[in-house]
Amino acid sequence: MSTSFKPLADRVLIEPTPVEQKTASGIIIPDSAKEKPLQGTVIAAGNGKIDEPMTVKVGDTVLFGQYSGTEIKLDGKSFLIMREADIYGIF
Repeated sequence: MSTSFKPLADRVLIEPTPVEQKTASGIIIPDSAKEKPLQGTVIAAGNGKIDEPMTVKVGDTVLFGQYSGTEIKLDGKSFLIMREADIYGIF
C-alpha cells in the first residue's frame, strides 16, 4: 500500500496486523476483549534525525509496545504513528 502521508524526522507510519476474530477453538472474541495489536508493517518512514539515521524502512514488519503510538485514520483505514524509538525490533 502506498500513501501520500510522509512522517517527519524519526516518526514511522505503521499498519497494525489485524487482531484475531476467533480463538483457536472457534469462540468469537467481542471487541471489548480484543487486545491491541503489537506488530505491524511500516507503510512510511521519516528521514530520521541529523545525528540518527532511520533503522527501519518501508515494508519492515516490526514489534512495538502495547501503548506506543497514536492511532490515526487515513483513507478510511486505521494506522499508528510513532517514533522509531518506540519500536522494539524488526522481524
